[in-house]
Amino acid sequence: MKIIIHGGFFSESATNQETKKAKQDALSEIVSKGYTYLQEHTAVETVVYVAGLLEDNDLFNAGLGSQIQSDGKVRLSASLMDGKTQRFSGVINIEDVKNPIRVAEQLMGYDDRVLSGEGALAFARSKGFDFYDPITPQRRAEYLHKKQQNSGMGTIGCVALDSAGNLAAATSTGGKGFEIPCRVSDSATAAGNFANEHAAVSCTGVGEDIVSAALAAKIVTRVTDGLTLKAACDKSFQEFAAIDGFAGVIGITAEGECYHTDSHPYMVWASFDVNLQVFS
Repeated sequence: MKIIIHGGFFSESATNQETKKAKQDALSEIVSKGYTYLQEHTAVETVVYVAGLLEDNDLFNAGLGSQIQSDGKVRLSASLMDGKTQRFSGVINIEDVKNPIRVAEQLMGYDDRVLSGEGALAFARSKGFDFYDPITPQRRAEYLHKKQQNSGMGTIGCVALDSAGNLAAATSTGGKGFEIPCRVSDSATAAGNFANEHAAVSCTGVGEDIVSAALAAKIVTRVTDGLTLKAACDKSFQEFAAIDGFAGVIGITAEGECYHTDSHPYMVWASFDVNLQVFS
C-alpha cells in the first residue's frame, strides 16, 4: 500500500519559510491520515478522502481558499479516476460547493460522468450538497487589490495503491486566479488526472501546458507499454520541455513504484509507504 499527494506549486515557498513549513506540516498530517485510511479502504475511497482534506485546508488552492476569477467568482474543478474500472468522473467550473471531489465521486455511478457549470451545480444540489462559499478574506483581499500571488499552479492531488493492488487518482483545483471566467483547467481531464491497472498519475502546473501534452495519460500509457514510471515521466518531461511546459506530477505503479518530478522547483508533495516523506 502506498500513497502520494501534492499541494501544487507555490512561488512563496522559495522566500516565505513560515508559509513553506505550514504547507509541509499540513501535507505531512494529511498524507499520514490518508495512509491510515488506506489500511481499510479502497484506493478510490482513499483518494477522495485525502483530496477532500486538501480541499478543506485553506493553505492550498482547491475548495476553501480557491482563487477568484476575473469576474469575482470562484469556480472549482475536480476529477476522479478508478484504475480498476477505468471510469473517470469530474466537475468543471462548479460554484458554491464545499468539496468538488465529492461531487465527482457521486458521478461515478452515472453514464454522464463529467458535468460543468450550472448542470454540475444542479446535480450537486440534488445530492444534498448545500451552499458553501469557498472565498477566504485573504483571497478577497488579493482580488480587490488585483494581486496575483500564489496563483497559476495551485492544484492538489492524490494517488493511491491499495492492498488489493488497485490504483486511483484524484485531482482538484481552484484555478489560477484572475482568469477569463469559465476557463477550463487540466484537472478534470485525462491530461491532468489518469489511472489504469498499471499506473496512476496526478498533475499540477499550468493547465494549458498539461492539456497540450496530454501529460497524465501519456505517462500512464508509457508505463502500460513497459516503461518504468521514472522512465515514462523523464521521457514525457523531455518532450514537455519543447513547449517550455510548466508542470509537476506524482504517480504510483501497480508494482509499487512511486515517483514524482517537476519542470520547475517548489512543487510540494508528501508520500507514505510505511515511512513518511515530505518535500518541497
